[in-house]
Amino acid sequence: MALVSLAALTAACNNDDTGPALLRPVAQLVRCQADVRGLSLSCGGATAASPSAPEAAGVSGDLIVGGQGTFLQLSSSHVTYNASTGIFAADVTVQNLMALVLGTPDGSAVTGVKVFFYSGPAVDSGSGTVTVANADGIGTFTAVNQPYFLYDQILGEGQVSGAKTWQWNVPATVGQFVFEVLVDAAAPGGGTPVFGHVALVTLENSGYASVIGNASMPYFNGLAAQYGLATQYYADTHPSIGNYFELMTGQVLTNDDGSSAVENVPNIVRSLVSAGKAWKSYAESLPNACYIGPDTGLYVRRHNVIALLSDVANDPSGEACNIVPFSQFATDLANGTLPAFANIVPNLCDDAHSCSLATADAWLQTNIDPLIKSPTFQNDGLLVIVFDESVVADTTNGGGRVAWVAVSPRSRLGHLSTTLYQHQSTLRLLLEGLGIYGLPGAAATAPDMSEFFTP
Repeated sequence: MALVSLAALTAACNNDDTGPALLRPVAQLVRCQADVRGLSLSCGGATAASPSAPEAAGVSGDLIVGGQGTFLQLSSSHVTYNASTGIFAADVTVQNLMALVLGTPDGSAVTGVKVFFYSGPAVDSGSGTVTVANADGIGTFTAVNQPYFLYDQILGEGQVSGAKTWQWNVPATVGQFVFEVLVDAAAPGGGTPVFGHVALVTLENSGYASVIGNASMPYFNGLAAQYGLATQYYADTHPSIGNYFELMTGQVLTNDDGSSAVENVPNIVRSLVSAGKAWKSYAESLPNACYIGPDTGLYVRRHNVIALLSDVANDPSGEACNIVPFSQFATDLANGTLPAFANIVPNLCDDAHSCSLATADAWLQTNIDPLIKSPTFQNDGLLVIVFDESVVADTTNGGGRVAWVAVSPRSRLGHLSTTLYQHQSTLRLLLEGLGIYGLPGAAATAPDMSEFFTP
């Protein structure tokens, strides 16, 4: 894990951009002022703190430093003072302004972003003593016994954290107080790269041994040989629907292929929408856009369980209209309007459920090869092709051993993995591949699949 300690320091604030963006170990502290009676919290430019302070305290020299709005921005709202309790409070958020994924190192874990108090709080007007009332902990960053607030999130590029209420014990005799803060974070080193476009194609009901090396699937096997192949990948259950739910929610939820229950659980759509990422489910043989109804013709809803997620099913004229006929895929590809996440659903014949593996392979070459060769994909794309489950007799690890391939310009070419993975790891890859780190269900603890990609 590569440590990136960030002194990008503000608390609320104005748009003072006085701090220079320096990539060297210099402490860039920002002096923040709280006006108790005026109910404000604002921060100015860098103070004249000793540049060697972090180095003297043994902090990593690999520091990125900057002033307001350069690397991180802390913003405040809802500033209050309760004279009876002596509590001055403000809700503070952290925004990551960098093209990096940020979290904080605690041992080997990445647990979020910490805001340390470097100095203060000190009374600037009036008399008395001010202390931090509700710090999440006391730690050592540039000195010992520094209070800090922990934002227990990993922040992607541009992402704003949830608000955390900061509180201070402030006597009524205090008019203003000041403090300086430092932000500590880490860029998870060697993890999954962030892509601009991620696509998933799910095929049907075939074991690993019937696919890999099968002469009737030359296109798929060519991708497996050229890019990355998981040789120990297992479905989670039988029959199909539970595996599709695992790919979308990190949970099996049901093994009833005929289920029409709307599932209100954390899921891929909720994560995408929360992160501001566009998505579509391109379903072959779908009768019309916005369709969330039952099976019709060669289209089956159990292979497109996005339609059963509450975020979609309960929004029939909104999110549900991101479910579109597969014919829209070629149009979006040609127009350069593919969404960040594309869920691609072949029909019952073309996914090898009711037709041959040769049929599925020909479909992939006709419909997916143009995606792989497109400038959009070659710039920032990731494609995962996976079989939902093995044959019914294979219950190893729940749903049997299946073939899984990842294709990307960032792939480690010819990589053969022997790590045991299941569908929850694919869900993790799909979201982390888009810079989203709040993961639903079992994806949160599933093994990551970064081994398939170059740094």
